[in-house]
Amino acid sequence: MVPSIPTPPEAALAAFISRLEPRYVPLHVAYNEAAWMMNVTGEEKWGTEAERHKLALHDVLSNPEDLRFLRGCRDSGQVREPRLARQLTLLINDYTPHQIPRELHERMVRLETRLESTFNNFRAELEGERVSDNVLRQLLRDSGDATARRAAWAASKQVGREVAGDLLELVRLRNEAARSLGYRDHYAMALSLDELDETELFALLDRVEQGTRPLWQTYKTALDEDLAGRFGCGAGELRPWHYGDPFFQEAPRSDVSLDAYFDGRRLEQVAEGFFGALGLEIGDLLARADLYEKPGKSQHAFCLSVDRGEDIRVLCNLRPNEYWMGTLLHEFGHAVYDKYVDRGLPFFLRAHAHILTTEASAMLFGRLSKNAAWLTRWAGAPPAEAAERAGSIARTMRAQLLVQTRWNLVMCAMERALYADPGQDLSALWWDLVERFQWVRRPDGRHDPDWASKIHFSVAPVYYHNYLLGEIMASQWQAHLLRRELGGGADAWARYVNEPGVGTWLRDRVYAGGRTRDWRDTMIHATGGPLDPAPFVDELAGRA
Repeated sequence: MVPSIPTPPEAALAAFISRLEPRYVPLHVAYNEAAWMMNVTGEEKWGTEAERHKLALHDVLSNPEDLRFLRGCRDSGQVREPRLARQLTLLINDYTPHQIPRELHERMVRLETRLESTFNNFRAELEGERVSDNVLRQLLRDSGDATARRAAWAASKQVGREVAGDLLELVRLRNEAARSLGYRDHYAMALSLDELDETELFALLDRVEQGTRPLWQTYKTALDEDLAGRFGCGAGELRPWHYGDPFFQEAPRSDVSLDAYFDGRRLEQVAEGFFGALGLEIGDLLARADLYEKPGKSQHAFCLSVDRGEDIRVLCNLRPNEYWMGTLLHEFGHAVYDKYVDRGLPFFLRAHAHILTTEASAMLFGRLSKNAAWLTRWAGAPPAEAAERAGSIARTMRAQLLVQTRWNLVMCAMERALYADPGQDLSALWWDLVERFQWVRRPDGRHDPDWASKIHFSVAPVYYHNYLLGEIMASQWQAHLLRRELGGGADAWARYVNEPGVGTWLRDRVYAGGRTRDWRDTMIHATGGPLDPAPFVDELAGRA
């Protein structure tokens, strides 16, 4: 399918893309459809279908002559039309990791599918019964019985033993593939092809770690004193199961419980009203969503744009509490981004600018379940009560962001080290990092592969840094909206959660452009400046 050499590069590239789309797009859609059904049903046949389509996509992208042609277009310096130039960069990045033998790719796809299926179908055993993640999460949030909490925490890690062997084999295969293409390891390759600089990323993570350390010391000291009093033990006796979440990525229960505002409510109706007020209609998205628990279904939450068009789907496992309200807002923050990308863009540009920009959109909205103005307007919190509790609610939000940040540091450091040396003592390394960044003591004598129970290592490799970068970007967008677009003032937050101008700004300055700009230029186009962690740190410190 490679055009003849004499054709001018821009014309040749346009012709190449016009021939590629009819081969690529149907496979892309078929794979997403099968992956969705696998996550919704847990049925093995859909995993087989997903494998088949993923391998077919590999066959399309593995053609070395195509990649030589694309690189030749790039090296000619004659592809200057902005949209063609952007598609050229993205296609080179898409083709590059597929320049490996099909047999090696087949082995990786087979393991990826098996791992995802295991996570989807696994239900932990607790006191002789199979229980969902929601049950374990509720026990860790609410139970005052330290023995029951320890059992629930240990149950949440059982899946790690089930997947660790396959996951380590997959890591080795990913590294083998990356090294055959000239990269240090899969981690380095994935960052490079995703337009992220590893040195820059970890310098930023170091700045965030240092910048949050004093805040963490204050928060964690007070938290440990509170937990020690609650469980009748010394602070030095606290262990992971005392912290209210299987990974301590959620802030433990505080005196400010927001669940009562959602008890008995249909969370999707709350979300529809809110997004609609911003001019971001989600009724069509809700019609395609799968929002409640059922056997075999993935216990997590995600958004999937099946066709880079109207077919956008959200999966959740809702219960009427603040955790799931925040999760629902988060996932529809992804969905509205996908919906409002300009449909007139070429297929390869018709998606979010970068993973971190769609995470920023999701986090911008997911935070609002812990925002007094939003709770007043959309969750029915009495205005006087919300005003009285505004300070404590804001502290709860800051605590959540701070806990997430320190957890993100664990994940980023762990995954980088995992690909650097998968043969090291990963269980010991995991707890070293938990103690270093989260200041949580490891369980005595435990050597299980607890790290492997985190699903992202298996099904979303080299992804987790985007959550933290997304939080930083979301804070910068939020500050820009409150101060510059809405003009600040005492009622800025009340307008922010009910103002169509917020949706207009997001559609026009972020969503519509799709992938026509990279994430750096998208940030500048939106706010006038590059990514800056200062607004995020200010928010964590209560200065925003």
